[in-house]
Amino acid sequence: MSDAPSAHRAYAPSSVGCAVITVSDSRSLEDDGSGKLVRELLEAASHRVALHAIVKDDRDEIREAVLRGLARNAVEAVIVTGGTGVSPRDVTPEAIEPLYEKPLAGFGEIFRALSFQEIGAAALLSRASAGTSGGKVVFVLPGSTGAVRLALEKLVAPELGHLVGQLRRKDHVPSAHAGHARK
Repeated sequence: MSDAPSAHRAYAPSSVGCAVITVSDSRSLEDDGSGKLVRELLEAASHRVALHAIVKDDRDEIREAVLRGLARNAVEAVIVTGGTGVSPRDVTPEAIEPLYEKPLAGFGEIFRALSFQEIGAAALLSRASAGTSGGKVVFVLPGSTGAVRLALEKLVAPELGHLVGQLRRKDHVPSAHAGHARK
């Protein structure tokens, strides 16, 4: 049996261009602790931050900011922090998830499992998610620095190059079984 993840990592870039978007009605770039931490952890993992922005907790503003990030050639990953809870102002997942072409359900599932180990049952309030859009990846994280550190250190930074490498591949050939399903 081959080690597919190791083989796939051959396509992984060592550095990925990223956009960091913080969703908050009260933060500025100067006091954006979560966005700053995302930047620091990405850069520590040799990734580049091409854009850092803050937007209000407004569905249209959030979606437009993510689309602007995705439209930049220097950006292959957008990391959004904030607005993932259950309060009436928390609309980040509703703004972004319709953009996903391929949801990465495992990200949210694993993030909540890891979060449960740290904060207990309150982890069920998290609506963290990830997906691909336009050949790029989008991560939606809670706004707390603890959640950002957990997501970046345990999930995003270790797999970002691998994930982007897979999205860049143009040589995928469907398996022999795929043709049989249509007959």
